[in-house]
Amino acid sequence: MTLHWPLNSARLASVRGRLIFALDVSTMHEAQALVDALLHEVGIFKVGKQLFLHAGPQIVRAIRDRGGEVFLDLKFHDIPRTVARAGVEATRMGVRMFDVHASGSLEMMRLTVAEVSKTCRKDGLLRPKILAVTVLTSLSREDLKRVGVQAGVEHQVVRLARLAKQAGMDGVVSSPLEVGKIRRECGRELLIVTPGVRPKPADRDDQKRVMTPAEAIRAGADYLVVGKPIRDAKDPRSAAREIVLDMERAFAASGARGVRLLSERRP
Repeated sequence: MTLHWPLNSARLASVRGRLIFALDVSTMHEAQALVDALLHEVGIFKVGKQLFLHAGPQIVRAIRDRGGEVFLDLKFHDIPRTVARAGVEATRMGVRMFDVHASGSLEMMRLTVAEVSKTCRKDGLLRPKILAVTVLTSLSREDLKRVGVQAGVEHQVVRLARLAKQAGMDGVVSSPLEVGKIRRECGRELLIVTPGVRPKPADRDDQKRVMTPAEAIRAGADYLVVGKPIRDAKDPRSAAREIVLDMERAFAASGARGVRLLSERRP
């Protein structure tokens, strides 16, 4: 029997546990300092390509040694066997989540889920949540048209989310603007991890499809990914607390619906 990371643990049952901090920094020193500062303010630390290429698996071990959890955000996209093997290695590192591109194909996603689950059963490992990236938050309809996708952004996101669900993926990564549509089309069982979250909508940077934390939670997101607004704040701890407070207000306003989200997920 495959064991899964528990989503109803004391840490993740809190609203704080739904905040993922993006460790988008270039050095191990910067990353460790931020982990030490934010360990008790956020639920999960996201390690992306820049930091992973600099520090490698060592940064994952460093976060876990400090008691933190990791979302390995490398967006695997390759032939099915290669992605499946990469997913197995991510699992062996002990990450809580990792992602692949949904556009890599149904077969790629299915094989990754199967190989990771088989490895976990064989080696007695906890299975991470495997997420499918739909359409990057930096892309607009015009960007999609330039690469040959004629459908609108929302249509493409939902189509890929359905494909991810069919493949047995645990969840998807999507901008907050498409969360409501994914919920209606794919139901409550599919986890939705949402980047493109900005406490101040004017602070968009290279993001084109954004919402505030409260808006994203009200739309139905399970986890929010926030980087720059926390990282570049004068006091990152206070910035993280303000975001969590905004999320808590949204849950309070939506009543019991928000409280049930984690317990409704499969274990």
